[in-house]
Amino acid sequence: MSDGGGRFAPLRTHWKLTSAVAVALAALAVAVPVVLADSDDTPPCQAVPASTRALADDPTAATRALDPGADMGRMTAVRALFVERPCGDGGEALGRVVDAGTRTEGQPHTLEQARSAYGVVLALGKGRGPLPTGLTTAAARLLGEYVVDQNLYFGIDRDARHPAVTARQAATATDDPGRFLAPGEAHVDFSYSGSSLAGDARINALLARTVWDPEAFAIVYDAERAYFAHYLERLTDDGADPDHEAGAGKGSPTSGPDRDLSLFGNRFGALMGLRTEFVRDGTIPDLAAFDRTVREHTRGTYAPAGRRVTSRPAQGTIAARPVSGTAEGELMDGRGQVYPVLEKWAAARKTPGKRVAEMRRAIDGGYVPTFAYPY
Repeated sequence: MSDGGGRFAPLRTHWKLTSAVAVALAALAVAVPVVLADSDDTPPCQAVPASTRALADDPTAATRALDPGADMGRMTAVRALFVERPCGDGGEALGRVVDAGTRTEGQPHTLEQARSAYGVVLALGKGRGPLPTGLTTAAARLLGEYVVDQNLYFGIDRDARHPAVTARQAATATDDPGRFLAPGEAHVDFSYSGSSLAGDARINALLARTVWDPEAFAIVYDAERAYFAHYLERLTDDGADPDHEAGAGKGSPTSGPDRDLSLFGNRFGALMGLRTEFVRDGTIPDLAAFDRTVREHTRGTYAPAGRRVTSRPAQGTIAARPVSGTAEGELMDGRGQVYPVLEKWAAARKTPGKRVAEMRRAIDGGYVPTFAYPY
């Protein structure tokens, strides 16, 4: 992708390594980043140490290195792993470390992995400019791996809060943290040390550094659409929460799903809003080429089952959900992709038209403001 002179262009410079510097770096084999300067006035790049690269082959060590700790005492060390301008294949190397330390193979996330995901999002979201190629796609895969946690808010007493919560804490949080959580799975509390809005801000900050890359955009978009289908097929035929418990302060059986659908709108709106902003500021210089590349990397479309599904799989499996066909229509019309899925689900489940209209309004209520203000 060409930089087009956008605000992120300086970080997409290809750095030059002389053979003498490369040999010296290999000989040093130090565990701290080495700064390598170009002959001109461009900012120097930093070599990713061999010790950091080795973490990609040791998932346990990678998780440990990325884990900021329950008290966030290691956050400085986590940030230090992610050099701002990695030389050569440094972006890919750091991306492999993120994959190793935060992702699972169909298993529930551990508390340590969930904390590591929080550490990565916080470290990368607070930087400036775009993430380098390789790290963008890893960050996108992380957001897909934790697609459920992006929308959760745990009403845990502030003094007892941590960057991640256990499965038991998630199940007993005073604020309903979301529906259909897998048993035995730890979850990231992206709103840790802040209000429910803090989590959105942290996720969107990382998105803003990530989805300039069309492949990363496709990964995130696929994950969100897969999760939407996953969510719908677990609602009742009336679009309600099957696990709703009546009682004072519990709301109606549809109040929880309406909240969740609004959050789906938030996520789709932010993604499409960032695309629009990047076109305006020149970060995406050729929109047609960007959209074409996104489509090439898109897995397909996702249709919910025609009957209610009761399973509660680990969230890391959701983004890997099998596609139901090729993507159709205008892929970059976020609501144009979501509403047909909702309508087909409603037709199969014989959901009342009034309820379908309410569900559409809930999605719209989240989509419109974040499309306009995605940051």
